[in-house]
Amino acid sequence: MSPLLPLAILGPGRLGRALSTALADAGLSVTGPVRHVSELGHAPVVLACVPERALAEVAGRIRPGTILGHCSASAPLDALAPHERFAMHPLMTVTAEGAHFAGAACAVDGSSDRALDIARTLAARLGMHAIHVPADRRALYHAAASMASNYLVALEASAESLMAQCGVSRAQMAALARAALDNWVASGFAGAITGPIARGDTETAERQRAAVGAQAPQWLPLWDALTYATRAHLSASPHGATPAPRL
Repeated sequence: MSPLLPLAILGPGRLGRALSTALADAGLSVTGPVRHVSELGHAPVVLACVPERALAEVAGRIRPGTILGHCSASAPLDALAPHERFAMHPLMTVTAEGAHFAGAACAVDGSSDRALDIARTLAARLGMHAIHVPADRRALYHAAASMASNYLVALEASAESLMAQCGVSRAQMAALARAALDNWVASGFAGAITGPIARGDTETAERQRAAVGAQAPQWLPLWDALTYATRAHLSASPHGATPAPRL
């Protein structure tokens, strides 16, 4: 791993604040997070926690010789050219309350061995597992991350809107949603999938679809897409799924 160089963080948003606190707690010399490039001082390494659209502008204002990093999931490293550069994206959600980085994955890349090693070192000091995601896979990585978090929340909100018509609250759905996610984490799709489609109960699945179409038709395309995805994963399971007899 690279020796720990003084680091400055640009961008006082949620991620910038969380990384600044966590890296300082891990023993690094950290400046910031600061709001303006003029406040960075002469730190040899700068980590830009700014929107993707601002990366090129930031790179153009950073002094030559600085090793410059960003925390975007999918922005290309070339956005930071001509600097020696790296990317590190924590595969997690950062809330207004902060973040606990230890144990999470961190997608890293670098324009040089030294820059990549800096990204790996920062991830390690935060207790994260660094995974090299090359440039031609970063957009796909970001899409998967959005599906696993953003779209998961949207899916649960859609289910919530259906349950509300039945007098069931979000809090009352929580145990079901948590158990499904926990089972997927522990056993993957084949060990976690339940329900009529997995059991081959076409009649019940069609009755469910008819109810959605009649009472919440705006969600019918989503329902059909999820039905297709479930059947596709069932077909791809090497030994078939063996769902529990519920739902």
